[in-house]
Amino acid sequence: MLTTILARLLSGLMAAIMPAFDGIILRKLKPGVSTAQDVRNRMGPPTMEWVDAGGQRTWEYSRTPYGIVNYMIDFGPDEQLREIRQVLCEEYFARVKDGMTREQIRRLLGRPANTYHFPLKKEHVWDWKSSGASCGEEFFNVHFNEDGYVVRTSKNFAHRH
Repeated sequence: MLTTILARLLSGLMAAIMPAFDGIILRKLKPGVSTAQDVRNRMGPPTMEWVDAGGQRTWEYSRTPYGIVNYMIDFGPDEQLREIRQVLCEEYFARVKDGMTREQIRRLLGRPANTYHFPLKKEHVWDWKSSGASCGEEFFNVHFNEDGYVVRTSKNFAHRH
């Protein structure tokens, strides 16, 4: 019981502190001025990296499972910072379409907070915590079939006690 209470307290504290800490760091990074090395020096190593054929790169800085942000940071082939995006928001959730692959979803939204498998439904569900709910935590869910393609999305809420 005490362990559960401490775990919830710690996760709530981390969820509150990380975005504030990130905000301070991210304000110091300037598109067109900062480099990939500047980002790595301030943010540490990314949780994932994608490289396009033209040499453009995207680094993921995931704050899941406890946080409500995932940052995607884009660089040009010249190693210059192009853009910083926080992708756990309605704008990016709306981009999820039926038929997309797990890899496409991972690149769009970053590492999920949780993954579940429902064998009887033949479905896998990934979720991300977001800041949409005023009465508790909101989760955006992406449902995949057994072949790894999106079949639908949903939202659920965990109410605060």
